[in-house]
Amino acid sequence: MPRKVKIGLIGCGSISKAYFAGCKRYDILEVVACADLDFKRAQEKAKEYGVRACTVDELIADSEVEIVINLTIPQAHAPVNERILRAGKHAYVEKPFGLDLKEARRVIALAKRKNLLVGGAPDTFLGGGVQTSRQLLDDGIIGKPVAGTAYMMCPGHESWHPSPEFYYKQGGGPMFDMGPYYITALVNLLGPVTRVSGSVRASFKHRTITSKPLNGKRVKVEVPTHYSGTLEFANGTIVTVIMSFDVIRGTDQPPITLYGSKGTMLVPDPNTFVGPVKVKLQGETEFTEHPLTHSDQRLRGTGVADMAYSILRRRRKYRCHGELVTHVIEVMSAFEKSSNSGRHVTIKTPMTRPNLLVPNLPDNVLDK
Repeated sequence: MPRKVKIGLIGCGSISKAYFAGCKRYDILEVVACADLDFKRAQEKAKEYGVRACTVDELIADSEVEIVINLTIPQAHAPVNERILRAGKHAYVEKPFGLDLKEARRVIALAKRKNLLVGGAPDTFLGGGVQTSRQLLDDGIIGKPVAGTAYMMCPGHESWHPSPEFYYKQGGGPMFDMGPYYITALVNLLGPVTRVSGSVRASFKHRTITSKPLNGKRVKVEVPTHYSGTLEFANGTIVTVIMSFDVIRGTDQPPITLYGSKGTMLVPDPNTFVGPVKVKLQGETEFTEHPLTHSDQRLRGTGVADMAYSILRRRRKYRCHGELVTHVIEVMSAFEKSSNSGRHVTIKTPMTRPNLLVPNLPDNVLDK
C-alpha cells in the first residue's frame, strides 16, 4: 500500500463536510489540518474531524502538508491557489477553477514553473455513473455520437443556501456554479470543444433570500442567470445546453442525453457519482438500464486522491488536471462572449480526455 499523502484544507464552510468525509475514504489520503478566515470555524471543524486548526498562513507554511484543498469563495480561488503553489505545495480547488481564462492560465503557468500539480473540481465524472457512460460510449454502444442535450434548470439557490449572495456575483451564476459538472462530464465523454455559440441574460435584477439566517435580504444580480447555446466538439457532436437559475425544470428532461448513429444514452446527473445509465438502441421501444462498470460509492475528494497517486507515481496522468479545468473555464466563458458579440467563439485551449478509471476497483482505491 502506498504511503499516505498529507492534506490541508482551507475554507471550512458547508462544502468542507463533503471533503472531510470523501478524503477519509481513500487509503492514500490523510487530512491533517484545516484553516479558515474565521478561526473559530476552523477550530470547530478541527475538533469534529480530529485535525489541527490553523490560520491560513500557518497551513500554507506547514511543511507536513503536501496538497492543499482550496474551498474558498470563487473570487479567492485563483489568488489562494497562487499562494499555495508559491509555498511549494500542490493545489486542488473547488469549482470554478477561476473567474475567467486569464486567471486560469496564470495559475497553470505558475504550477508548471514550480513543477507542481494543480487542478480541481468537479471530480464527479470519476463516479460510477459517468464512468460507465464513458465505458459504454467508448465501446460503441450507441455508435458514432451525433448530438446531445445538457439541461440544468432551477429557480436559484436562495431558498436553501445559508449565504447565497456569491451565486449572483462574478464567478457565480448557473454556468460557473453548475456548468463545471456538465461541461466536464461532456468533455470527458466526447473530447474537446472546438466552438461555442450562446445567448445569456439576467431575467431578474434582484433576488430575495428566503433561507435563514438572511431571510428577506435582497441581492443585486451582477451576472447572467440564464444561459442557452450549443457546443461543437472536435469529434463532430453538437450539444444543446441550457443552464438557468430563472426557471422551474420540467420532470421529463434528463440532465444529459447523447444521441448516436445506433441509439440514445441517458447519462445520469453529473453533480453526483451514481447512476443509472440507460440506453435505447435503434428498433427498441424502451430504455434499458445498464449495470455500472465502476463504483458509485465515490465521494468528493476522489480528485484529490487521484492527484495523490500522481504525486507518488510521477509518470501517471492526473485526471482532474489543469488542462481540463482550463478548457472548461474557456468553454463556460465563451457563452457570454458569444452572446455579447453575436458570433461563434472558437475554443483554443487544448484538452486531452482524461483516462478512463480501471473498472470494478474497490471504493477506497483508484489504482490497482
